[in-house]
Amino acid sequence: MPDTESYDYLQTTAAIRARAKEIHDAGRRGDLAHFRVHDARLPEVAERVLQVTRSAYPAPREIPYHGRYRHFDVGGVLRLERFLKGIADLSPEDQLRASTELVITSVLLDAGAGPGWRYTEPDGRSYSRSEGLAVASYHLFMSGALDGDHRTAADAEGLSRFDAAHLASAFQVTEANPLTGVAGRAGLLRELGAVVGSSPKYFGSPRPRLGDLGVWLQRSARGGELPASAVLAAVLDALGPIWPGRERAEGRPLGDVWRHSRFGLVPFHKLSQWLSYSLLEPLEAAGVRIVAMDELTGLPEYRNGGLFLDAGVLELVDPRRTEIEHEVSSDLVIEWRALTVSLLDDLADSVRERLGLSRQELPLARVLEGGSWRAGRAIAKELREDGGPPLRIVSDGTVF
Repeated sequence: MPDTESYDYLQTTAAIRARAKEIHDAGRRGDLAHFRVHDARLPEVAERVLQVTRSAYPAPREIPYHGRYRHFDVGGVLRLERFLKGIADLSPEDQLRASTELVITSVLLDAGAGPGWRYTEPDGRSYSRSEGLAVASYHLFMSGALDGDHRTAADAEGLSRFDAAHLASAFQVTEANPLTGVAGRAGLLRELGAVVGSSPKYFGSPRPRLGDLGVWLQRSARGGELPASAVLAAVLDALGPIWPGRERAEGRPLGDVWRHSRFGLVPFHKLSQWLSYSLLEPLEAAGVRIVAMDELTGLPEYRNGGLFLDAGVLELVDPRRTEIEHEVSSDLVIEWRALTVSLLDDLADSVRERLGLSRQELPLARVLEGGSWRAGRAIAKELREDGGPPLRIVSDGTVF
């Protein structure tokens, strides 16, 4: 039996699923402090997810992975194609480096933007929330602001000097256009620069680049194959030091792991898993075959969690909790996120059953994209004018 509060165990998706199932089972028994669980409503949610999936992707077997690449082309603008054409003359390894850098920096800037922020492109079109953050981070990367020599790259020097003023300017932040967690986001990139500069195992030398992590993963493939869990393990090991100090085990920061008053340490690693999902396409483009993809879990964020709460699978024990803000570290938010992880596995099974597809044909990465987050956003717009989540979370830009 693993030590369930050891550092190594809490960095695994097995730990995420085990603790999430424990909390889900308690909810099924009516034994949670903050939520009631109504699994009988899950088929309705599966139908809702199928509806939005078919609208976005009429051929279920052609659904792409849930990843950051999807967001770059919001508004029908082929930004990703423009980026890939721009790096086409580089060596294959440098193409992988550049793609890895675009993805990692964009994902680390992807925590919830808040309801009042928008990013406007030169053509006048504007985008909000995750799509807006993707477009803003794309332009930030393409500007060369994250590289010491202002290349379309991200190296230790460029990341280490990036500050909140740079971010506010690049993301068009003003009093009238406020972005949640500006200082936290910029701090993450600076910490990232420090890690890149001090971890030659993953980031090389003498001029460490963030994209060297992608090359390290490519070289780690055996027979051309790499388990998805190996991507996450490398992300957690290489980037773990960037996360703000929270819970620790064996003297090491645990990252997106929180202590529940009853269930103890509950791991999620949401941004690290979102990053891992987002690295799958650059790695596959570099010739790596990703296997055992469903070892990664569903993402415990407000669109997926909001879907289950808004659709009635989850019910607040105290409905007044929607009227106040909640800390990420609160028991209520920990329960909500854990329930979301477990319910996403059940939802994926239900969607596959309705489509007559296997786990290999429709992995969780495609159910999420098809998918659960779209349905969560759609139902939020139906129920609330601002399309925001059903619960308000205090965010520093490093978790949600």
